[in-house]
Amino acid sequence: MLIGYARISTHDQNLMLQLSALKKMGCKKIYEDQLSGTKNNRPGLQLALEVLRKGDTLVVWKLDRLGRTVKGLIDLVNQLHLKGIHFKSITDNLDTSTPSGRFFFHIMASLAEMERELTVERTRAGLEIARQLGRKGGRKRIMTDSKIDSAKKLLASGTPARDVAKNLGISVPTLYRWIPAS
Repeated sequence: MLIGYARISTHDQNLMLQLSALKKMGCKKIYEDQLSGTKNNRPGLQLALEVLRKGDTLVVWKLDRLGRTVKGLIDLVNQLHLKGIHFKSITDNLDTSTPSGRFFFHIMASLAEMERELTVERTRAGLEIARQLGRKGGRKRIMTDSKIDSAKKLLASGTPARDVAKNLGISVPTLYRWIPAS
């Protein structure tokens, strides 16, 4: 039996492409996760692994949907192999039921890890250049210097903190984070 596994990293991504490909491939059951491939605790993958029996095949849309590191991928596929379970990746045209498929799997796993590391490296380099240009990442400060000054004046004049926060468009905890109660 073919058992499918689909994974997306963030909630703004869509599983439809993967699910469609897995159904087209003939998967009888499909399990899914919506979290990073770097996480070890993936409930959908765990369920798929529990359902798989000797002679079954675990099918994924792409190799990187199963894991991010070569070691993790190889360990998982080796565990499957020891149980008599095959592995198939649709877009990578990979099938571990053959010797050449197992060989190609190891090469593709290495390439997938290298691609991930290059992406991380480029991201870090881009962030460093942005820092050198004086840009900061993250959300903009909600409390500007003028808001802090206004809040201090309003609080000093006896205006309740709840009203000050409402006037500035912030929450009371945010107000107290920037201007601790005295």
